[in-house]
Amino acid sequence: MQVAFVSFETVHHRDTETNQRFRTVLEILAERGHDVHCYCAGFWAGEESTFEQNDITYHAVSTGLEARTSFYLRLPFVLAAANPDVIHAAAQPAGQVIAARWGSTLARAPLVVEWYGDGGIDETRWTRLATGRPDLIVTPSELVGTWVREHGADGDIVDPVPNPIDCDLTRDVGPGEAVDVIYARRLDDGANLESMLLALAELRDRDWSASVIGDGKERETYERLASDLRIDDRVTFLGELSLEERIAAYRGAHVFAQTAERCVFPTEMLWALAAGCVGIVEYHANSSAHELVEGWNRGFRTTSEAELGEAILAAGDLEHREYDDRFADYDRSAVADRYLESYRALQEDHGIL
Repeated sequence: MQVAFVSFETVHHRDTETNQRFRTVLEILAERGHDVHCYCAGFWAGEESTFEQNDITYHAVSTGLEARTSFYLRLPFVLAAANPDVIHAAAQPAGQVIAARWGSTLARAPLVVEWYGDGGIDETRWTRLATGRPDLIVTPSELVGTWVREHGADGDIVDPVPNPIDCDLTRDVGPGEAVDVIYARRLDDGANLESMLLALAELRDRDWSASVIGDGKERETYERLASDLRIDDRVTFLGELSLEERIAAYRGAHVFAQTAERCVFPTEMLWALAAGCVGIVEYHANSSAHELVEGWNRGFRTTSEAELGEAILAAGDLEHREYDDRFADYDRSAVADRYLESYRALQEDHGIL
């Protein structure tokens, strides 16, 4: 299948969660042998109009990010000439969705829009116009699906598809040091690590150990808080780790605590749950993390530091695992199948198949 992806800005321009998610979708389809093309602003050196990397062909529709209007004007005709089976566009900027809609009309191909929602969804006229253009809108969670519907999207075309993980890699990496509680996230204003530290401080008369993975501008603040709470001898700040190092840490840990105030999809938590961790989520209105543990007997949803501490104690009664096959549906191959099934259904609806 030939899929034309549209993203004015890519992870090569700016490394954001949204751009990382979009690249992942390209990669998992390219891994399955599909013909994957990305129409974007040029980011490579030289005058060539295309650039190939990891079985993905990038096409420079404009010369750079400063040429947004040119990108919008040229895109419909570039897509029509490419004649793809499906067009799959990133939601932001909203203008590219409208341009991609014109391209899909000319190419007679269905339009899918990837709406990740990292950083929120702008309340603009262009956003509302964009929600009405696709044949399908893919979001990472029910939370973002709700946001998109609130901005005018038809709920029948919104489909939550999670970020994928690699289950084979999870099984292959050996377990790291045993630890009772682990946390992983960028340590910034939204980390809310204090919830976990305060909960652990209430359990200082118990025997436990904890690790924190991640770095950021608030790391020193959190280290001082652990010291002030007199638990710094049992909380280890590990800093940034590679994916394999993080998986090893998760396989050695018993509980993964998710307390961040904003999270469109808890990717690190998913890696940890697949690696056998019990999941404890502190509920927040702008976080989708609770969606991963609802209805699961190894998951806890809490609303306060006191409940978080109680959940950590209760989790101690559950067996330690180093892998959980419950999360096989989140594997890269399974998520790729979700996209391919959606593409084929849209093609049937358009009378293409």
